[in-house]
Amino acid sequence: MSRPFTAAILPSRNEPATIAAVTTAADQAMGEGAVIVHADSSDTPDTADRFATTPTRAGKVALTGLRRGKGAQILAALRRPELAGAETVLIADTDTRAPDPALYRALLDQVRRGAAFAIADYPRHWDEANLTNHLARPLIAATTGHDVPQPLAGDLALSRRALDTVTRAAAELPPDLARCVDGYGIDAFLLLTAAGLGPVTSVRADEPKWHAASFPHLPVIFQQAVPVLLHLTAHRTPPPAPAPILDDPGAYRTDDRVLAPDRLTGMLTTLTNLTPGPHRYDGERPWPLPAADAWRAVNSGTPPTEAADRLWPHYLHRVHDWLTCAQHATAQHRADQLAAAHVRLHTDLTTPGAST
Repeated sequence: MSRPFTAAILPSRNEPATIAAVTTAADQAMGEGAVIVHADSSDTPDTADRFATTPTRAGKVALTGLRRGKGAQILAALRRPELAGAETVLIADTDTRAPDPALYRALLDQVRRGAAFAIADYPRHWDEANLTNHLARPLIAATTGHDVPQPLAGDLALSRRALDTVTRAAAELPPDLARCVDGYGIDAFLLLTAAGLGPVTSVRADEPKWHAASFPHLPVIFQQAVPVLLHLTAHRTPPPAPAPILDDPGAYRTDDRVLAPDRLTGMLTTLTNLTPGPHRYDGERPWPLPAADAWRAVNSGTPPTEAADRLWPHYLHRVHDWLTCAQHATAQHRADQLAAAHVRLHTDLTTPGAST
């Protein structure tokens, strides 16, 4: 029988400028006898070539020409025989410009100490992490009791048991949700699947994560992540009381920065142009109540993809309103607003008789 070891999975697409630094940081975090699997779906061989020429102590497995999709790439790597004996697996985003081996090591250590799942907790700039702050974090906390500050952070570690459960659960998904998990839905899928197996922990980082902006991919991220969030939380019983988040001044960390006026205007215009015709925002139920409506709809049998489509215009309005108003607010005021919405979602989900 082979000895247990640590492994890393590095999913990438067209990231030759950053893959070497992430590979080196992962290698430094893992120690001897480790394996790094590069799961690549790039349009050119440049990223794979940079991975291949990066010196490591760990053994390397290069998977190239994979089907595009972050989740599809991660799941392809998880199924590799080279990972069969891995007791702990690190998954790291490969667009990170300043990867921290100490953070990766801390994630792995959390799992070695008994956590089923450990994920990075980065502070985020006030205009970023919209899906996390307005929907993913409060919905996960309200329905599972796990208040994970950055549930879609992308840098995480899983236990062997969680890995086995994830691969089995992915194989049993219906086609519409499998397509979501093959994309950006993978992050929520990994966390929520592991959450029933043991402790879920976060490792706090002091500096923001410097990586490619997610705003240009807002529609596809929403379309792939939100059905998974709704599907995996809808049949859970919300815990009776939320965490004391309103009393924690650091619960939501929204680092300040000034956006150039033309950039902010461009973002707001994009949001307006994305608003769909058939289900326009009606304003009758302010955010986060439409998120609660979507959760209840799935709980009552509505397909998660359909519920996500209905939620989409409300989410766009929420982000538009946030970017418009939060630009003038202090960091503490922004954090207070997010915490209040967080608690309101939990309250609505646990109030008898509350409904659409």
